[in-house]
Amino acid sequence: MRSPTQPSVDADDIAEIVRDGLGLGVSSPASSSPALSSPALSSPAVELSGGGFAAVWRATLTDGREVVIKVGPPPAARLLSYEAGLLPAEVEYYGLVRGRAPVPEVLASSFSLARDPEVRPSSDWIISTLLPGRPLTEGDSVLARRQLGAAIARVHEITGPHFGYTGDRPSAADWPTAFAAILDSLRADAAEWNVPLPPLDGLVARHHRLLATVTRPALLHFDLWDGNVLVAPDGSLSGLVDGERYLYGDPLLDFVSPALFQRITPAHPFAAGYGVTDFTPEEQTRIALYRVHLYVLMLAEQPSRGMPLTGGRHDHVTKLLEAELEEL
Repeated sequence: MRSPTQPSVDADDIAEIVRDGLGLGVSSPASSSPALSSPALSSPAVELSGGGFAAVWRATLTDGREVVIKVGPPPAARLLSYEAGLLPAEVEYYGLVRGRAPVPEVLASSFSLARDPEVRPSSDWIISTLLPGRPLTEGDSVLARRQLGAAIARVHEITGPHFGYTGDRPSAADWPTAFAAILDSLRADAAEWNVPLPPLDGLVARHHRLLATVTRPALLHFDLWDGNVLVAPDGSLSGLVDGERYLYGDPLLDFVSPALFQRITPAHPFAAGYGVTDFTPEEQTRIALYRVHLYVLMLAEQPSRGMPLTGGRHDHVTKLLEAELEEL
């Protein structure tokens, strides 16, 4: 099922974006790249699968380079509040972390402040280099997970100007206030979309003291699930993509998505690579709060992605959320 946030573009649209951004055309590749799994690798431009927010294509340029083109949601698409300006944020993230983690190089981009649905291209877009490797979803690698942990530890050394998101999205001078605003924004989105959530009133206030122990706004990727982590043939980390949801806050927020739907332990290769030897009870509580945040986000985003409010995914995430709330 295609998400309503993914624009409908074809190979001609991709060729137009490449011409506009790089002044080049697209052509059939001389040889297939083992980094990609697509039934049409010999085509000059192929849409890639795995994401649910933007349309992502691979294209071979007339100068032989392979690139990735990400096209953002159409102007008429309804998004969650925090998703405003995600593609510009992705460009920012890659610039911030270059040299600390293996990320793509942005070759060209286009962001419209006032977009007209009748004018093409009607969406923001990014052209970036194609990183080698396959996603972790296509086969586990303990080595890549450990190296990811080490890379994220280096990224976390970067300190932001505030807590929370950039732009007009939720942010604050302290972490408890920013985290409360982030959660409240998601709850407001859920209410607008009629997404049912368990009671969450007072949750952040009850844990204000613990959240207030976070005094430095570290740069966070947030979306470190297996589909955004690329692995080389030798099992090493070859790339980290989709940094558009970055924010500044507690480094422990980045310990949730690498162990999606699980409770991470120091034995997890990501934690081991990061240098974690143990989690204190207070740290475990903060991580539980961040699992709550992720599950609320996953539930709130369902309508915008064309997902039903009932069924296996919804019920599974709801049960996980309720279990975390009960534990807290």
